[in-house]
Amino acid sequence: MSSPRYPSLYQINTRVWLTELSRKLRRPANLDDIPDGELDRLADFGFDWIWMLSVWRTGREGQRVSRTNPEWRAGFLDTLPDLRDEDIPGSGFAITGYTVHDALGGRGALERLRDRLQTRGLKLMLDFVPNHTGLDHPWVEEHPEYYVPGTELDLARAPGNYVWAKRRAGDRLLAHGRDPYFSGWRDTLQLNYANPATLEAMTGELLSIAEQCDGVRCDMAMLVLPDVFERTWGQRAPEFWPAATSRIRAKHPGFCFMAEVYWDREWELQQQGFDYTYDKRLYDRLREGHSRPVHDHLLAGLDYQDRLARFLENHDEPRAAATFPLPVHKAAAAVTFLTPGLRFFHQGQFEGRLKHISPHLGRAPQEPRNDDIAAFYERLLPILRRPEVRDGEWRLLECRPAWDGNPTHDNFIAFHWRGPRGQRMLTVVNYAGSQGQCYIRRPFDDLGDRTWVLRDLLGEESYERQGRELTGQGLYIDAAPWQASAFAFEECVSRIDVRPERLPAASEPLYSQGARA
Repeated sequence: MSSPRYPSLYQINTRVWLTELSRKLRRPANLDDIPDGELDRLADFGFDWIWMLSVWRTGREGQRVSRTNPEWRAGFLDTLPDLRDEDIPGSGFAITGYTVHDALGGRGALERLRDRLQTRGLKLMLDFVPNHTGLDHPWVEEHPEYYVPGTELDLARAPGNYVWAKRRAGDRLLAHGRDPYFSGWRDTLQLNYANPATLEAMTGELLSIAEQCDGVRCDMAMLVLPDVFERTWGQRAPEFWPAATSRIRAKHPGFCFMAEVYWDREWELQQQGFDYTYDKRLYDRLREGHSRPVHDHLLAGLDYQDRLARFLENHDEPRAAATFPLPVHKAAAAVTFLTPGLRFFHQGQFEGRLKHISPHLGRAPQEPRNDDIAAFYERLLPILRRPEVRDGEWRLLECRPAWDGNPTHDNFIAFHWRGPRGQRMLTVVNYAGSQGQCYIRRPFDDLGDRTWVLRDLLGEESYERQGRELTGQGLYIDAAPWQASAFAFEECVSRIDVRPERLPAASEPLYSQGARA
């Protein structure tokens, strides 16, 4: 199954989705019960990948910890004021085996779902958690040497980082999974990457997963890098990812690896075999609300940017609708999803959901749809299906002052797409809370002495411009705070093509004072 240069991914919380479906069916639902109409809808949106979160087997011990941890439970109550124990199946990342949970229908149901996705041109992505397992994984009994051990002194110094693991052959003091900056996750056990047998076992797990899907999202992938592991546990570990990704692709060519990664380790993991790495830096800079750091982030080479996964929310981040006011949300989305890389969307994002759903939960609250946000995404998603945006050439543009002494050009982020058959699209975002003006002089050198209609795909406006005007003086922009537009260039071959009532005079700016935000 071929993939475009810039695909789109949609993340689904599987357990929450099936809980909602169970309510409609008035019986427990599994993967076989997902309606074909829902899969058709996902395909119609133009997605290439569906990431099904939390399909793997988890254990009773992890569930117990999730239900009894007071700090976690307080967060769950914020999401679900009517919380019940049955709403807490336990974290989908406290995995006890890479086989589909029985409640979801088992491996057969997953195989059938994958087949149904493939008939619609959709690829399936699932989870891989390299750093740790659940508390009651079979390896605790069969291979305790796969885990980081602890001592009584370790337990006394950091009681939140170690636990006595229950075993028939005698309990073992083992470390909880963690990163070097926080205490351990108390529903997990830390795998020992200083032990070559652990690396071999985890590669075997990846080989098993690769039989069941088309790609994996690797949780906290940087934690098993040798220097990170050593900083956390005081032991040097060999490299894991280069050999593991190579072995998987030798058996499954085209298998996709996406890394959750932070701390500026994205490029390193791309070089170790990852197709895509999280672009948390762009997300953070958009949240900060300043245009220049965002612009400078987009100066990186396309060999790097093409392999970034760009998002406004996911299961780890707060909801975009709760984080960005509506005009900022639109502007941030235009930058995030109309630049190169994997376009990564999250269940509930298009409806403007506000409540973050923890991976420990199996039910979401009922929330009304935000019609303004839904209408925006109804315009944005078709743009991502355009050939220039899926397979074209992207170029970041420089914005020049509209007149001497006007610094607002620095608030703009502008870029251009050219498609395989000459299609053009220009995106312009005023990423600031004030009106701004600028000129964009490139890339209009080949427009000739022709008339062009610039149609805003994110709005209702169209504008007529002469090619010689754009080549010479450039395109003048006067934009409202946080205004975002994506202009498709369409050659005007006759005056019949132009609707004068929607086109200002050529001397007018593309936006007027108080224009649509």
